[in-house]
Amino acid sequence: MSAHTESRFGAEIYGKRLERAAELTRAAHLDALLITPGPDLRYLLGSAAQSFERLTCLVVPASGETPSVVVPKLELAALDGSAAGELGLHMVSWVDGVDPYGVVKSTLNAGARVAVDDAMPALHLLPIADALTALPVSATPIIRELRMIKDAAEIDALRRAGAAIDRVHARMGEWLQPGRTEAEVAADITAAIEAEGHDRADFVIVGSGPNGANPHHSHSDRIIEAGDVVVIDIGGPVEPGYFSDSTRTYVLGEPDPEIAERYAALERAQAAAVAAVRPGVTAESVDAAARNLLSEAGFGEAFIHRTGHGIGLSVHEEPYIVAGNETVLRPGMAFSIEPGIYFGGEWGARIEDIVVVTEDGGESVNQRPHGLTVL
Repeated sequence: MSAHTESRFGAEIYGKRLERAAELTRAAHLDALLITPGPDLRYLLGSAAQSFERLTCLVVPASGETPSVVVPKLELAALDGSAAGELGLHMVSWVDGVDPYGVVKSTLNAGARVAVDDAMPALHLLPIADALTALPVSATPIIRELRMIKDAAEIDALRRAGAAIDRVHARMGEWLQPGRTEAEVAADITAAIEAEGHDRADFVIVGSGPNGANPHHSHSDRIIEAGDVVVIDIGGPVEPGYFSDSTRTYVLGEPDPEIAERYAALERAQAAAVAAVRPGVTAESVDAAARNLLSEAGFGEAFIHRTGHGIGLSVHEEPYIVAGNETVLRPGMAFSIEPGIYFGGEWGARIEDIVVVTEDGGESVNQRPHGLTVL
């Protein structure tokens, strides 16, 4: 683990999150929540520290007692930027040669039933399980409920991230030109993502011509040609760690009528899904709003993935906007709306906005035009 200087929210926000984590752990009839470095620790403490072979573990008692952080003594500095000190958490350090899993056990009551986060590596999970009387269970239901509903500070962070990636899309005409390779365009986009306020470019998809028919194509040495339809899907984290993720589709020259017609159906489908977002509806109903329209237009088989994914401190998190997900939308949920159509060996297109559920509908944090942009 190493020290990090990432910004974070005020300590009071993390204090409320820890209280809520304890409440949910108690409601699950468990005694404690164990969290190792990763997005869940960043959510609860504002710490972006990394974990290697030495165990760092946040222990949140269901009783509401003060949480503890078990941490290697030589890596205490890694938590300097977190809210742990301001919140008065118990810092339980250990040194090489000491059994850290026994240290974790010492912070718990005898026979404690614990839940562990998804990011805990087997390197630590298995020894913790051996040290405890009761087998640990997954903390997924607890963490999902904690992180799925964004608070006002998180929504503001998503808005900033959305505005930053919009500024990159607004400059696409500077780079996306015939005769350049996808890789060259991607390099320019990467630099712009960082220049426009991101910590880094987490992903840069430049899918030109037939490569656009692969939703997870990255970029290649293919030379972009006049007439190409090009999918640009880009994003990354903006302090304090919340992600942007936005896709727009471009065309190098006026598109032929068939491409324009197919894209118009996609644009209607994306707009329909965004319009379907409101409290009380299910995640799968939003997926259906886009999918049904594309099916009616004859392009149902060309839409080969879910309509969206949750976003926050992770690019992909709950809730997922997909058939079969009966999760009821609530204010504060944030997710992508990104239907796409893909024609193998020819071209593809996708439109993606991040949408936050409000009290009476949905708010898109992305404001760039949705039409097929001619460059």
